[in-house]
Amino acid sequence: MTQADTPFPAMIVEETADGRFTRRIGTKTVSELPDGEVLIKVHYSSLNYKDALSATGNRGVTRRFPHTPGIDAAGEVARSSSNDFQVGDAVLVTGYDLGMNTSGGFGRYIRVPAAWVVPMPGGLTFQQSMVFGTAGFTAGLSILKLEQAGILPGDGEILVTGASGGVGSLAVAILAGSGYSVVAASGKPQARELLTTLGAKEVLDRAAVTDPKNKPLLPGRFTGVIDTVGGDILSFAIRSTRYGGTVTCCGNAASAELHITVYPFILRGISLIGIDSAECPMKTRRAVWNRLAADWKIAHMKRICAEIELAELDQRIAAILEGRLTGRCVVRLPND
Repeated sequence: MTQADTPFPAMIVEETADGRFTRRIGTKTVSELPDGEVLIKVHYSSLNYKDALSATGNRGVTRRFPHTPGIDAAGEVARSSSNDFQVGDAVLVTGYDLGMNTSGGFGRYIRVPAAWVVPMPGGLTFQQSMVFGTAGFTAGLSILKLEQAGILPGDGEILVTGASGGVGSLAVAILAGSGYSVVAASGKPQARELLTTLGAKEVLDRAAVTDPKNKPLLPGRFTGVIDTVGGDILSFAIRSTRYGGTVTCCGNAASAELHITVYPFILRGISLIGIDSAECPMKTRRAVWNRLAADWKIAHMKRICAEIELAELDQRIAAILEGRLTGRCVVRLPND
């Protein structure tokens, strides 16, 4: 059997003749994968909200079916036509088109352009890198932007919204571990204990980070904000940020709409920075991953993470779409 004929297990999402979408754990071959310089044997992936959308046929994420989701993957190089990578190298891939319209990490093998591949930083195992995954990379990129804006530990409180989700919980843990004073906001009362364990000094209910009266400005409390949900909560966060503060935004789970006046920007000098983890330049990407493996490596990985197998993905996809999933979920790919 040639390597191209090698069969492997994968989640396969298919569209039926009547326009419905089904998903199953089936078998693919390496020859079915798209072209690319690097073939990677995947050891671990992780479950993200975007994966759940892809797995249910969301055309905004994935346009072509059948398809294998999984926007994160960590494993070893099985074959490479690029001089940058050798067989056996430990690597990871997050973002770009992986798991969207390129067969993703919910399969034992992926094949991708060499320009997408990050050498595994020393200090991280395959499993640990996927506890971070796109969520941890996004959290790290958000924190890097706060640092570059001059916001340092001791400068004041940092608000993290959607704190029980993947990006939010990892942002809380990294910030607290770096000495920041973290206020976490979550709509899940059951997540309070976890967020306190991760280092949040205060946990706010979702109702406490909205303003029904929609005032142009609110009392300035936060020096910085990492917003993961968008909508009215992001609007509240901007209007509650102190003079010269910085707000980063990376999600739209609450809403893609932002209703706000210009006053926070022209009267308080607030900066709003968008976070894009998918197309982030490789130089910055490697820098963030190196910090996740070093000074940003968190102490509560086991507490924040559940490890599952491919066969358990279906129920976890349902849970994340219903807002019942907290923390991170890593997916262990079966051994040969």
